[in-house]
Amino acid sequence: MNRELLVDGKGLLRRAAVLTGGELTDLYIDRTDRPARMGAVLLGRVVRLAAGLEAAFVEIGERLPALLNAADVRPAPKKGRELRIGQMLRTGQEVVVQVKADAHGDKGAVLTMDISLPGRFLVHLPQGQGVHLSKRLAAGPQRTALAAAMRDAVPPGGGWIVRADAAEADPGLVALEAEALYADWRAAESALAGAEAPQELLVPPAAPVRACVELGGAGFDAIRVEGSEALLDLKRWCAERAPDLAARITLHIAKLPLFETGDVEGAIQSLLDRRAPLSHGGSLVIERTEALTVIDVNGGERGNPLSTNLEAVREIARQLRLRNIGGIVVVDFINLAKAYEREQLILALSHAVSNDPAGTHVYGMSKLGLVEMTRSRRGPPLSDLLAPQAPTL
Repeated sequence: MNRELLVDGKGLLRRAAVLTGGELTDLYIDRTDRPARMGAVLLGRVVRLAAGLEAAFVEIGERLPALLNAADVRPAPKKGRELRIGQMLRTGQEVVVQVKADAHGDKGAVLTMDISLPGRFLVHLPQGQGVHLSKRLAAGPQRTALAAAMRDAVPPGGGWIVRADAAEADPGLVALEAEALYADWRAAESALAGAEAPQELLVPPAAPVRACVELGGAGFDAIRVEGSEALLDLKRWCAERAPDLAARITLHIAKLPLFETGDVEGAIQSLLDRRAPLSHGGSLVIERTEALTVIDVNGGERGNPLSTNLEAVREIARQLRLRNIGGIVVVDFINLAKAYEREQLILALSHAVSNDPAGTHVYGMSKLGLVEMTRSRRGPPLSDLLAPQAPTL
């Protein structure tokens, strides 16, 4: 199926949209007035320990201090030994951290000391050890051969996770990416020398790069860019670590803005509506609250509840990604009387969210027929990103 990456590098919003078969399937947005910091590596300073939360608040140069949970402190305690946050950190201590979720509303960013530098085929873990293959790669001789090849391809030092797309990739591309990721960490280490907190050691990837890293392992059939500066930035990044994508990049020079071709702009605006239509007359009603997000499935005139629910599953997975919904999600599907149909529905939903770059977990159906799931928070939801001012919620 044809897949395109559209990059809008003009204006207040810098956007990267992925179209699969002409349908908007993924969306990445940066605001120039509220830059995203997810993925940035920073030198921060502990300003307060919260024993009740088993967490520390860390100054990283933003309006609100960021949260570092005890589980994200490194080095981690040995197995079988539990340490309190006050035993691992002290007030005033400088720590090297990475932003794993951007600040939003009245909540600061979320940090980790478990640094990871992702690429299309590999993830570099500077504090890790060895080469580890993705669980999505099937066991057998091919897995064993790939593991051996990767051990020869990656630079010594640190740990490496081999993503599933590496199995079909050109070994030269994988080796090139490994060198680039290793160089990124060496640059962060160099910036650390003589730095005083708070200090940014490694800048976060821009929206087009995030799209290429998370979704570009299988490549894009075309990459169209509006804005000469964005074009140069993306070409430079591809030249260093994704030359196979560089030849597919073109500059959009038509009179009609790039995101108005194929009505991508309209598709984005529709994500602000509480109602998302299904193709056979049904719909989803999506209500966001401070505590959780509720999705109600309406069947419309379609008579088969299972068919409607299965159609809704795909759209729910798509809407969660496009709206960047995080936290607790509760879905009220159309009631199914048969146990095997309910099981089929849960399996379908689990499969639909399995490729979501944000960790998404389906926990099953409650006695009231509500499906409970969670999705990792990775920053502000789309509605907040498109708001003219930072939300006060």
